[in-house]
Amino acid sequence: MKSRPGYPPAPRVNWAYFLDVDGTLIDIADTPDAVHIDTTLLELIGCLHKASGGAMALVSGRALSDLENRLGALRVPLAGQHGLERRDAVGRLWIHAAPPASKSAIKEGLAAALARHPGLLLEDKGLTLALHYRQAPHLGSYARRLMARLTSAIGSELEVQYGKRVVEVKPSGVDKGTAVTEYLSELPFRGRQPVFIGDDLNDEHGFAEVNKLDGISIKVGKGESCARFRLPDVAAVRRWLGAALKGKK
Repeated sequence: MKSRPGYPPAPRVNWAYFLDVDGTLIDIADTPDAVHIDTTLLELIGCLHKASGGAMALVSGRALSDLENRLGALRVPLAGQHGLERRDAVGRLWIHAAPPASKSAIKEGLAAALARHPGLLLEDKGLTLALHYRQAPHLGSYARRLMARLTSAIGSELEVQYGKRVVEVKPSGVDKGTAVTEYLSELPFRGRQPVFIGDDLNDEHGFAEVNKLDGISIKVGKGESCARFRLPDVAAVRRWLGAALKGKK
């Protein structure tokens, strides 16, 4: 019988931290624009980044420009759109580009459904397309089938990724796990024990990569996961990360 994930070990500042944002550091809102990164969180991120010697990155499904706008003057390593765009510790930008014609075809295929169902929200992040159904959860199965059908018609260059009341189309072969791998090949992340914290299906790639490296994988909230440890909610994540700055659990 598989044992249930328990509380993670006390955090240490010499680890490499990879943190999802929505549902992990902040609570999920009804729409992507409705979230707010509060001053307390900005201070926590800044202090952890400094205490870890810069070995802390936010790894999010949000676009890099969105993350940068919400962080204001705070500058830390960021991976956006599930690793498709990544800013490293010295500020260099790395991009895995999406085929523009394929993306346009998906948008055209969604036009009629969006007009017919105002509860569906299409978010164009630049490199990915996310179809949100948080305001119309009864349309979840329909949204997933529609995106899968449109993506299948394109071919193997795009893939569907599922999340909490969202289904997303993105270039194949790049995910949060590959973003972690890329960071760990660079300073100051190289040689450190990796930690990945996330709450959603798209975070499973990060958990799996960290598990291969005998790192600390932490699932936030309920649900099946390959993560080795568990924290119940956003508040618990913040407390656990804050303990790294205090040197105690």
